[in-house]
Amino acid sequence: MDIVLLCFLAYGIYIIFRFTLVTAMILIARKTNTKFDDLLVSNKTAKYIAHLIPLLFIYKAVPIILKNFIYWENVFGKLIGIYIVLLVLWITRTIFNALRDYLKQQPRYSDKPIDSYIQVIMIVLWTFGIVAIILYLFNISAKALLTTFGAISAIVLLIFRDTILGFIASIQVSVNDMVRIGDWITMEKFGADGDVIEINLATVKVRNFDKTTSTIPTYSLISDSFKNWRGMFNSDGRRIKRHVLIKANSIRFLQESELTELKKIQLISSYIDQRQHDIKKYNHANNIDKTLSVNGRNLTNFGLFRKYINQYLEQHPGLNKDMIMMCRQLQSNE
Repeated sequence: MDIVLLCFLAYGIYIIFRFTLVTAMILIARKTNTKFDDLLVSNKTAKYIAHLIPLLFIYKAVPIILKNFIYWENVFGKLIGIYIVLLVLWITRTIFNALRDYLKQQPRYSDKPIDSYIQVIMIVLWTFGIVAIILYLFNISAKALLTTFGAISAIVLLIFRDTILGFIASIQVSVNDMVRIGDWITMEKFGADGDVIEINLATVKVRNFDKTTSTIPTYSLISDSFKNWRGMFNSDGRRIKRHVLIKANSIRFLQESELTELKKIQLISSYIDQRQHDIKKYNHANNIDKTLSVNGRNLTNFGLFRKYINQYLEQHPGLNKDMIMMCRQLQSNE
């Protein structure tokens, strides 16, 4: 009878505290400008805290009510104690989930692997929670548990190999600033060519440009090579290489009549005038015999075409003038 009364009393306490905490948190979230408390509400943190209060009441009341039933007192006490530990871990999880969502909304943290950090913290907390449950459930000392754990450490390392490697890799990726959320990366080994949308402890998710998703093990970013295009975006430009094939036997000197027609091209009109003046001055100063066109200096169709390409690039609105632009002659092919 006392147990039934205790359960009804605990349920009543839960109803009161749930209503009070949830209502209070909603009112606070509405009055504050920060989004963190709104995320606590959406993650139902207050609801789980309301579970904790009647459990603590039951945990303290069980030894009194079941003092004549040692066995059941021990069983119920341990079950409630384990549930309290798990509930505290779950409340902590909701708080960290809210913190993760809040940090992702901040511009200064939007490109950081927040998921990896939260996962590492939760793994550590769950590990300590499981150890605490084992110590409490079997009434063993921490020293004895550590001795046993040392004997099975090789098995533990084997089981959590990917997690450990991912943890190390996520730290290296973050510290060395190798990849950020939003970076365009290319990793042919995994068929990835797109934007990084998520970085966590085990995997990196990439949304390819065809809207498919590639999953890359985090450790592979350390052990294998990949291309990060962030530098291209930061520099406001990328290299574009194009080639124009020209027949060698089509290169020749230009005649005066041809130069007169080519002067109508605005991009190279002033250049032709200047070059004609310089060439005539040079040939006159050196007494060049122009009865043979190969003598002295001359304008070629190839040289003028190259100048036209340079002028075209410099005038193009889609090119970054602060970066190197050139038109160069390469070795001829077969």
